[in-house]
Amino acid sequence: MGEISSNITISDIAEALNISKTTVSRAISGKGRIGNETRTKVLKFIEENNYVPNPMAKGLAQSRTYNICWVMPADSIAAELPFFQRCMMGVAEVTGGFNYDILLSLVYEDNISQLERIITNKKVDGAILGRTLVNDLSVDFLKKSNIPFVVIGSTEVKGVTQVDNDHIRACKELTAILVMKGASKIALIGGSLNHIVNRTRLEGYKQGLSEQGIKPNDKLIYVGNEDSGSLERAVDDALRNGAECLLCMDDGICVNVLSKLKKDGIDVPGRIKVASFYNSAVLENNQPAITTLSYDPKELGAIACKVLYDKINGNEVPERTLLNYEVLLKNSTQ
Repeated sequence: MGEISSNITISDIAEALNISKTTVSRAISGKGRIGNETRTKVLKFIEENNYVPNPMAKGLAQSRTYNICWVMPADSIAAELPFFQRCMMGVAEVTGGFNYDILLSLVYEDNISQLERIITNKKVDGAILGRTLVNDLSVDFLKKSNIPFVVIGSTEVKGVTQVDNDHIRACKELTAILVMKGASKIALIGGSLNHIVNRTRLEGYKQGLSEQGIKPNDKLIYVGNEDSGSLERAVDDALRNGAECLLCMDDGICVNVLSKLKKDGIDVPGRIKVASFYNSAVLENNQPAITTLSYDPKELGAIACKVLYDKINGNEVPERTLLNYEVLLKNSTQ
C-alpha cells in the first residue's frame, strides 16, 4: 500500500484500500450498509496507522460542534467567583474525557445577548447554567431553543434538568442544631430572594425552627440586603430584637456581618453566635472559626456535565439530582 503519514485522513485510507471515502466513513461510524469484510479491513488499517478522526470533520458528520456552553453570571460579586470557578473546574475535567471543549458565556439578570448569540449560531451542543433566578431569562430562552441544557441549582420551571445541593435539608439541619445548642432566637440575614438558592435556604431555616417547636419570627428575617449599609442595619436591628445567633445565607453575607461586629467591638461567640449556610475560602482564616455548611462546587460541575452529556446523546436522565453536604460545627457557635 506504500508508506502512510501518521496524520492520515479519510481520503488517505480510501486511496490506500482502493475504496470510496463514503465507505470509509460508514466503516468508522458503524452506520450505513457495508460488508463485514470491508469494515474489518478499514478498522484494521486504522488501528495499524493510529488514525484519529479530525474533531471538526467528525462534528460535521454527526451534526455536532463538540462544544458545550458554561453560563455564569457577569454580575456576580467577588465572593461568589470561587464557587463558579470550582464548578467550571468540574465541568472542564468531564468535558476533557468526552473530547469536548467549553465556550464561556456571561449573562446578566436582564441581558443574555451573549448566550443568545452562541445558541442561535449553533456553536454548542448543550449548555450548563451556573445560577438560577426566579424569573430566569436564560432558562426560558434555552427551553424555547430546544437545546439540551442543565442548571446548577433549582428552578420552578417544569421540565428543566437540575443538579443541586440539598439546600433545604442542609439548612434545616444546621438551624435545628443551633437551636439544640441553646440559640432559640436566630436571625437570618441574606440577599435577594430573586435567587432561587436564597429562597430554598430561607425555607430550610423556617423548617429547622418549626422542627424544634419555634415559630419563625418575621422580625428576625432580614433578606434583600444588596449592600454593606443594608447589612449593617440588619445586624443592628437583629441585636436590638434580642437575636442570640446571626445565621448568614452565604459566605459573602457572613464576611460583611463579621466585619460589622468587629467594628462595633461585639465578641463572637461571647455576645452573639454566628454561622453561615455556605462555606468557602473567604471564611477559612477567620477567628473564631465559623460554623458552616460545606458543599463541593467541583462535584456539582462534574455531575451537571455528565448529565448534560447523557442528554446530548439522547439518554434518559433524572429531572432533579441532589448532592450531599456536611455540617461543620466550629467555635463561632460554641
